[in-house]
Amino acid sequence: ATAFFLLRVNPLLKRSDPRLIRPPGALPEKEFLSKCIKCSECIKICPTNALHPTFLEAGSEGMWSPMLVPRIGYCEYGCVLCGNTCPTGAIQALPDFVKNKIKIGLAFVDKGRCLPFAFGTPCVVCEEHCPTPKKAIWLEEVKVIDRDGNEKILKQPHVDPKLCIGCGICEYKCPVVDRPAIYVTNIG
Repeated sequence: ATAFFLLRVNPLLKRSDPRLIRPPGALPEKEFLSKCIKCSECIKICPTNALHPTFLEAGSEGMWSPMLVPRIGYCEYGCVLCGNTCPTGAIQALPDFVKNKIKIGLAFVDKGRCLPFAFGTPCVVCEEHCPTPKKAIWLEEVKVIDRDGNEKILKQPHVDPKLCIGCGICEYKCPVVDRPAIYVTNIG
């Protein structure tokens, strides 16, 4: 019985792990953890395999609760299955027009890894796949000069934090393997 109370005391929870992205419709973290029974129904029903159980990202109390892992899958723009299947209401059932406006995270471009920024190579994959009606990822045309002095026009991606909902499709589709050039955190 004492171990139960000790597991609830976690100094790591003072600052949340930036990788801890909850599904859209999830209650505020403290309330979410008190309602989530770690049944994995939302994880099983996710059509893009985006939801996975946490380990220590949510502290010991949150182990096995669902989190979005954009490198493995993304939150499908029109999908509301996780909220509809949650038996406790830890993830609220929402109509798609409400769910599509919920911000679960924010994408960031790593200019040191992004092909147009770092290597002068054309790539528009993240912008092409961005599902928001007005694209949250926009492209800026810039002139660059390569090593041989040749000039070319490239489209470099930028994220509009007002429009990005953190669905993770940009990270999932990024062609840079091992560590993507665009990544989503729970900021926002």
